[in-house]
Amino acid sequence: MRHALSIVEPVSIDYIEREIRTAGLRVSAGFPSPAGDDLEDPIDLIAWMVRHETATFWYRVSGNSLNRAGILDGDFVAIDGAGKVQPGRTVLALHNGDMTLKVLTRRDGRLWLEARSDDHYPPLPVLETTEIWGVVAGIARRYPVE
Repeated sequence: MRHALSIVEPVSIDYIEREIRTAGLRVSAGFPSPAGDDLEDPIDLIAWMVRHETATFWYRVSGNSLNRAGILDGDFVAIDGAGKVQPGRTVLALHNGDMTLKVLTRRDGRLWLEARSDDHYPPLPVLETTEIWGVVAGIARRYPVE
């Protein structure tokens, strides 16, 4: 049987405000016009993603149990400890002594931690000893550009 847990490792982040200009066009898979009048006001992407700065911590994901949810091995996830924990949200949980990132679901009157992967990971029942540390507030990923 496959090990059901993905490993998440906390990372230290120094917060430096950096604003970027965004194109005022919404595109599905295109490239915005280079004309300056298509630009919106600058935003700080980290501040946009992080709603509760003092309650948000960043972790690096290790594993593929959430690849169908768009969270990949090596991604950084912002975990908001003040975010509303509810079924359907991806949560960071301490389950049987292991940290794991899973989707919180409710079935048959019980809460479960479930993978979203092409591999078959068994669902983990939320126990009295399971601690939910927060919800995923955002994901950061880099792609090669060279």
